[in-house]
Amino acid sequence: MDGSTAELVATGPKVSEAPPSGGGGAAARLTPEELVAKAIAPVKKDFIRPPPARASTNDANDDASESKRAPSTLLKEKKSKKQLKRERRQEKKSAAYLCPEVARSGDASSCPYNDKCRFSHDVEAFKAQKPADLEGECPFFSAEGPCPYGLACRFAGTHKDVLSGEALTGRKKGSEMNGLKKDIQKLLWKNKMRFQKADAQLKLLGLLGKMNTKNKMPSDKEDCDQTLSNVSPTADKNGCSELACESSKQMESPATDNNGCSEVVYVSDNQMDHAPQPPAEDDTAHLASATDEIRPLKKAKSSVDENCCDSVLENHEQSFSQSGNTTDCASTETDRCLKLHPREKKLIDFREKLYLAPLTTVGNLPFRRICKVLGADVTCGEMAMCTNLLQGQASEWALLRRHSSEDLFGVQICGAYPDTVTRTIELIDRECAVDFIDINMGCPIDIVVNKGAGSALLTKPMRMKGIIQAASSTVDRPITVKVRTGYLEGRNRIDALIEGIGQWGANAVTIHGRSRQQRYSKLADWEYIYQCARKAPDALQVLGNGDVFSYSDWNKHKSDCPQLSTCMIARGALIKPWIFTEIKEQRHWDISSGERLNILKDYARFGLEHWGSDAKGVETTRHFLLEWLSYTHRYIPVGLLDVVPQRLNWRPPSYFGRDDLETLMASDSAADWIRISEMLLGKVPADFTFAPKHKSNAYDRAENG
Repeated sequence: MDGSTAELVATGPKVSEAPPSGGGGAAARLTPEELVAKAIAPVKKDFIRPPPARASTNDANDDASESKRAPSTLLKEKKSKKQLKRERRQEKKSAAYLCPEVARSGDASSCPYNDKCRFSHDVEAFKAQKPADLEGECPFFSAEGPCPYGLACRFAGTHKDVLSGEALTGRKKGSEMNGLKKDIQKLLWKNKMRFQKADAQLKLLGLLGKMNTKNKMPSDKEDCDQTLSNVSPTADKNGCSELACESSKQMESPATDNNGCSEVVYVSDNQMDHAPQPPAEDDTAHLASATDEIRPLKKAKSSVDENCCDSVLENHEQSFSQSGNTTDCASTETDRCLKLHPREKKLIDFREKLYLAPLTTVGNLPFRRICKVLGADVTCGEMAMCTNLLQGQASEWALLRRHSSEDLFGVQICGAYPDTVTRTIELIDRECAVDFIDINMGCPIDIVVNKGAGSALLTKPMRMKGIIQAASSTVDRPITVKVRTGYLEGRNRIDALIEGIGQWGANAVTIHGRSRQQRYSKLADWEYIYQCARKAPDALQVLGNGDVFSYSDWNKHKSDCPQLSTCMIARGALIKPWIFTEIKEQRHWDISSGERLNILKDYARFGLEHWGSDAKGVETTRHFLLEWLSYTHRYIPVGLLDVVPQRLNWRPPSYFGRDDLETLMASDSAADWIRISEMLLGKVPADFTFAPKHKSNAYDRAENG
């Protein structure tokens, strides 16, 4: 890789050998103080350069209008799902998709499925079409054993022998954990997973609703069978029907989310102001059809079993009628015993710890490993949707994976209703190794808010209470909450809920100093975060979040409000992950371009270990590397600034770096990011394109005002 790196750097963007004195543009004529007032980074004049020539927006608009006027052929080429599925199967049969077992062993007869395998077994055809190996050493090359990807590895030239399936499984177990087991996934697919603790707590808190009144009510026998089997009546065949109850005075309000999951919510009279709008007729019809399928799950029984069961049920009914209220009292005492005393719960002390925020898309496992190396103390997985986890979606469960280097690790989940969140928390507590579970109540994304989750919960404090109470009572792991200041700008409300959040059972609350309406525009309101921290009860730890971009920011927030436990670092870590080193060493690190490239090399190696060193793993690593580079180009080296430290909301002007690589890393062009990825992962495939997923720059205009 070193040779290709030097070659590509030499062919990088054409810059003058010596930066022109005085620079160019209006920014060069303003003083540093005036630039800071305009939120423009005060780069030294010697490094300022004119903006690179780009295609004009008028030309782009003309091209777009012409493409709109041109007759579209997409409708003619539209294919059905069956056709696409058939094509995918045929594609896997091509020589490019070699069977993993054959790739590991190199023997076409080693696959246990033989001719029934979905993949190709033609080793020679695979070698003929395989691209040239990448430079460097295989990331799996170590004393433990050879590469698990065998012939499919893009570094196969450095291999010495092959690896068995047992060795691969042992290696994965040693480095990563929290994988979704196949038997658990099948139970979730078939809706046979039981949530005994969650359902008991939901029932105790009055949050486990009854079935729709339109459905046929179960008989006493069916009700007894259901009680004996301890199966929640709220789950449909997809594992995503949700019933909640928040008051004895109930009003039905059905809703249907984007995944086709039918949800019935019971809201008290005093919550009418925040109740969801009634659905359209189509949604109501879908709700009725979905709730008709809700029934107790029972295994098939023979006639002898049924007769035996009838006698048992009759005896049970007689004893129930004789016992009167005694049974109710006993069950109530049993339910009370299930609730953990606050002193029995595990606690985590977040004080003075460097906390890497859960970051969607970019906050993946390889990036968290980078941050751990650079000094992060606490890491948290990407936000996972509760409904998708309960459905057993492998892509969602992948967000919960944990590396062995993450010694203090949590996962973040997002849901709209107490039953969904509580069952997900019980499932995670049972199947995953985590230190804490964070509930997201601040996500501003439309697709999340429209389902009633994320920031939408800030408008429903009673539902927030139900979620936190049920979740904290179900497991003994610490439950934390992440919120924003409020839903609408200028209408902060977390200060009124902060005391209740502690009483409901949360161990810590993270407050992002912006409203949902602000998204990422304007600066975070740290004065309001301080106000909430001072109001919080002693048992509740308050963490601040927003615009922490240097060790001086960290020190200021800690000194201004001693009641603040710590600060969560989000976008600051995306732009410069060495911020954790700066805070611990209390210095502004003027990091060189070579040191930054070494960090990117480590990320590429961690990514290949996580996603694989075959062609698919290399391109997956490249995709997430490019997503990360869409943030890192905003970093301005300390030696180029007139005013230190850099602020998160500063707009960087076009500037020359101190060398060609630093200039390349400062480019905001996706084409240059791709060139950086080619230094680490080789040439991109033909017709490769990339568009960053996130557009959450601090200086972007907020979508909602």
